[in-house]
Amino acid sequence: MSGRRFLSIGECMVELSQAGDGLLRKGFAGDTFNTAWYARACLAADWSVDYFTALGDDAMSDEMVAFIDKSGIGTSLIRRIRGRTPGLYMINLKDGERSFSYWRDNSAARSLAADPDRVREAVESADVVYFSGITLAILPREDAATLLAEIRRAKAAGKLVVFDPNIRPRLWASYDVMHTTISEGARSSVLVMPSFDDEAAHFGDDSIDATIHRYKALGAVNIVVKNGADGVRLNFADEETFVPAEKVKKVVDTTSAGDSFNGAFLSRYLETGDAPAAARFAAGVAARVVSEHGALVVKEKLGLSGGRARA
Repeated sequence: MSGRRFLSIGECMVELSQAGDGLLRKGFAGDTFNTAWYARACLAADWSVDYFTALGDDAMSDEMVAFIDKSGIGTSLIRRIRGRTPGLYMINLKDGERSFSYWRDNSAARSLAADPDRVREAVESADVVYFSGITLAILPREDAATLLAEIRRAKAAGKLVVFDPNIRPRLWASYDVMHTTISEGARSSVLVMPSFDDEAAHFGDDSIDATIHRYKALGAVNIVVKNGADGVRLNFADEETFVPAEKVKKVVDTTSAGDSFNGAFLSRYLETGDAPAAARFAAGVAARVVSEHGALVVKEKLGLSGGRARA
């Protein structure tokens, strides 16, 4: 593909993770930001990666912007809102599996799509647009509609629009609103990247075939269904491929497993157009990520060598 600007839309939060001996480690993360991080780590230098969100005018927001910028991700599209602050979450781990405690009700990111002109400018500037179900869930309904309208325009204009449903029921007012809005997100996208456990639990899919069929019926052109340790199913131009997960000696922290897969997959797919090869590459990156603590794993630990993940 010829596009050279990747835009990720959503919420970056303050992350508190376990540091041992009852101590917590501060970081910054969030599903669409994590994907932007891994896309930046894996993409060629001639790609720009930008993050579109809203933050406050407090010291923590200043620190987050500096962190994003230092990570090589563009910050010029970030809206700053007076008197607001970022959201915060804490990771709780048990046997490598994570659960989360959130403090985000007044997060500035809830207002990221409140200015339609800024949304349009950001989306129009990109060649690839990435967003998630969490992006939609945190927004007031009218703002979600604004964002989806611009994303539909991007799809119609031939941009690659990528959506991870990333279903989190407690962020939604009701199951009906969640089902309707997630479906609209998929309908507005070219490529949908769901996780099968989410789809089975919250849409009642009894098989990966059912998930693929439902999203294809909504108008998604290509589908990548992640299924944890059971690998990945791809449906591109109605041709299906299975890619196994890479074996991990010890799972330390599954935070960002799917986000890292998405970023790594897109980085390789954008360069080659080869979806199965991109999935194999992404499986290697995700395996490295779940072997480390926290959502963001530095590039040096990802096993990248000449743009490939080493076994």
